[in-house]
Amino acid sequence: MFTNNPFESISKTLLSGTNKFTPDAAQDAAKLMMDNLRMWGDLAQAQAQALQGTALETVNDLKSVREPQAALETFKTNAQKVAALTAKHLQEVTELSIEQFNAGVDLLQERHPAPEAFEPMAKGMKMAASTIESAVLSSLKTGLSAMPAAASAKKSRS
Repeated sequence: MFTNNPFESISKTLLSGTNKFTPDAAQDAAKLMMDNLRMWGDLAQAQAQALQGTALETVNDLKSVREPQAALETFKTNAQKVAALTAKHLQEVTELSIEQFNAGVDLLQERHPAPEAFEPMAKGMKMAASTIESAVLSSLKTGLSAMPAAASAKKSRS
């Protein structure tokens, strides 16, 4: 028996959808999950390959270094490359997460017993996700732009 609490609507939605669960619906859900998993796998593989390439580049750059100051400069340059690559990867992860979150919200609205009643909630959820995405991307941009400034500030103090 349902009580009057914030989870009542969600519980009713989940329970009302159980009678609609057909083999086709199960196959659609499994396909969506597999597609999402494939996207994450592809992203992880591409990011790992990019990091391996950067690591190999660093090793190759250090092979020719003969003096300490040049080694420091090589490390600094490669650290900046890694930071930029990491920021790019975080941006890709954020974009994929938001894309999949929004698709989930759309699916939830589509399967809701009263999709038009759920629309304001879906809109609010998507706006919140967009705000989070903007904040993450802004933080990444700010962090990357501050990095060379921090390095040059340390250099000028020496």
